[in-house]
Amino acid sequence: MTLNFPNGSRSYDAGRDLVRFWGHDSALEISFFVEVGALQKLSPQTRHVEAAYLEAFDAARDLIHETARKVYSRAGKGAYLLAAADF
Repeated sequence: MTLNFPNGSRSYDAGRDLVRFWGHDSALEISFFVEVGALQKLSPQTRHVEAAYLEAFDAARDLIHETARKVYSRAGKGAYLLAAADF
């Protein structure tokens, strides 16, 4: 089975300054994190506030999911970080 994203939820982690979301590969839940710098690269007008980061994520959701699929491997990693260089 391929990686998919049936759960549209995402959340901002202020302590780590990133947005977290989840994908699923069969029964496995995989955590993904998008750095704020990546969101600002995708949407340069993004302000430095939580709501703006979540809006930028939503606007680029398809590209973020596509990028997550590219960096994902079944190597057993529990989490993946998407940085500006990944986009």
